[in-house]
Amino acid sequence: MMPPERLHAALRDTPGAAWLDEALASPGTFPRSFAAAGRRTGRAPLPGAPGWTADEAARALLLAALPPARVAAEAADLYHHGDADEKRAVLKALPLLPVGTGAVPLLRDAIRTNDARLLAAALGPYAAHLDQAAWRQAVLKCVFMGVPLAEVDRLDERADAELAAMLAAFAEEREAAGRPMPGDAAALLGRLTSRLTGRLTIEET
Repeated sequence: MMPPERLHAALRDTPGAAWLDEALASPGTFPRSFAAAGRRTGRAPLPGAPGWTADEAARALLLAALPPARVAAEAADLYHHGDADEKRAVLKALPLLPVGTGAVPLLRDAIRTNDARLLAAALGPYAAHLDQAAWRQAVLKCVFMGVPLAEVDRLDERADAELAAMLAAFAEEREAAGRPMPGDAAALLGRLTSRLTGRLTIEET
């Protein structure tokens, strides 16, 4: 998880750094500032915050600066009314916000879409709040859509026998269609198979 102070530090040398400081100091302008972040900070990747763009980081910091009692409602409103970039920023900000499990419906919505960027953002650290069945389906959707599995937080930690079975079935379908299994999915299946085989060996001894 990327802490707010690191996001702020990564934005210090960007063109919108001064604007962001002013926006953070003026909570009354929050909705307008959130919408304007892409224009004011740009959308370039941040070297100091791998995986984040300047507008995503700025929007996450704006959300994190809200009074705790407002955060969940504001995040949901911004997600449902925002464009794809704004939705993705909200999803990536969730681990930084005091929302508990209240934002899980946003993850479920993102997973239902066919937007690969939203799917990837939904499987960040906040996906710890997804139940295992929903998480498995989301991982399989990543494989189907070509979303790199490196985007999935705690992948090897949460992957289990049921996911292995789902991946094996998908691999058989791809083979029957004469299409290869994505390399990262094949590697995950290999790791899971090895892990499960090792457990069976231990139990049999």
